[in-house]
Amino acid sequence: MMPTSDPPLVRLERRGAVAILTIDHPPVNVLNAEVLDALVARLAEVDADRSVRAVVLCGAAEKAFAAGADIREMAPMGPSQARRHGAKGQGATVAIERTSVPVIAAVHGSCLGGGCELALACDFVIASEEARFGQPEVNLGVMPGWGGTQRLPRRIGSVKARYWIYTGRSVSAAEAMENGWILQVVPKSRLLEEALLLAEELAGKSADALAAAKFALQRAVDRGLTEGLAYELRIWESLFATADQKEGMRAFLEKRKWVPAERDPASPIPQVAGVYVRHAGSAESGKGKN
Repeated sequence: MMPTSDPPLVRLERRGAVAILTIDHPPVNVLNAEVLDALVARLAEVDADRSVRAVVLCGAAEKAFAAGADIREMAPMGPSQARRHGAKGQGATVAIERTSVPVIAAVHGSCLGGGCELALACDFVIASEEARFGQPEVNLGVMPGWGGTQRLPRRIGSVKARYWIYTGRSVSAAEAMENGWILQVVPKSRLLEEALLLAEELAGKSADALAAAKFALQRAVDRGLTEGLAYELRIWESLFATADQKEGMRAFLEKRKWVPAERDPASPIPQVAGVYVRHAGSAESGKGKN
């Protein structure tokens, strides 16, 4: 059932065979649980409508496609709550990929964190000259948890993906295009027009052939993605048991700087990640194991 809100958090318009889905959660389209639910429901709605041949996904906010997850919603979460929330975010990205028609993201302004992860799941991204992309989660004491660690290296290569994620920096649309991810960069005044032109071109192709090509290409490019997403989610939820997550998100909400804690010998991350780390004073801990 489509979540109800007034006005709707994700609007649906039609331009012939093209469905335009507009995220409308002012002021900057923060992606809370309700918005994610509304997006998944809209995607299911258009995918079930055989008259829809392509989708354009955009944002209503003046300064953002989607500025990321709702940090106020996430900050108090423990690992189990974070896992459920992360699964919801991943579910939205998977819903985009499993939509049988092409999905084109028309991005202007901030496309960060969860917003960037939504765009990564789209078939094409067309961006305005002012758009900025990034995965800044490390600045909050966590990491991307809605597919960013899995899809970004598939889109721009592992070295650049590491740099984006490790530094938490944002990049311009022009740089993202140079990295090989963005299809086209246009003036903001032409953004929707250019996205619709591509969508209308694709809408004129065989729907079955396009669906087959979409899923075959995903198989080629994103082999192992399901397992990777599960691994990402397992590590991501464990970060919500750390001091850095609590302090990083609290500092963000209070608009102040923060200093990450010293490395914790008892950190759960290496164990959760399946990595054996020999800490000082535990050199014998790995002996005698089969």
